Amino acid sequence: MKIVYASRTGNVQSIIDRLNVDALEISSGTEVISEDYLLITYTDGYGDVPSEVEEFLSGNNSHLKGVIVSGDQGYGEAYCKAGDVIAKQYNVPCLYKVENDGTEEDIDEIRKIIENQ
Repeated sequence: MKIVYASRTGNVQSIIDRLNVDALEISSGTEVISEDYLLITYTDGYGDVPSEVEEFLSGNNSHLKGVIVSGDQGYGEAYCKAGDVIAKQYNVPCLYKVENDGTEEDIDEIRKIIENQ
C-alpha cells in the first residue's frame, strides 16, 4: 500500500527513512493520489491537523485507509490528537501513535501495520 506523509520537524521523515518505503510527501497539500494509501502525519500546535494535510485530505480522502500519527507526550491530552481527528472525520482507523520519531520497536510495529494493510 502506498504511504503518504507530512513532516515538519523531521520526525516523520525519520520514520519514513527507517521504514525504507516508497512514499509521497505532502508539501503543499495540492498533491494528488489515486490509489489506496496510509497517511503518516505529525500533530501541529495543540492537537491540530497540519494545514497542508487538511488541504491534501480535502481532495484525496476517498483512498485513505488509515492514519499513523507522531506527537509529543509533553502535550498531554493533545498527544497525537491529529490522528484521532482525521480518523473521526474520514471514518478510518488511527492505526498507531508514535512519540516523536519513534523507537526501533515503533518502527517494527509500523512496518507490520503497513504489511498487513
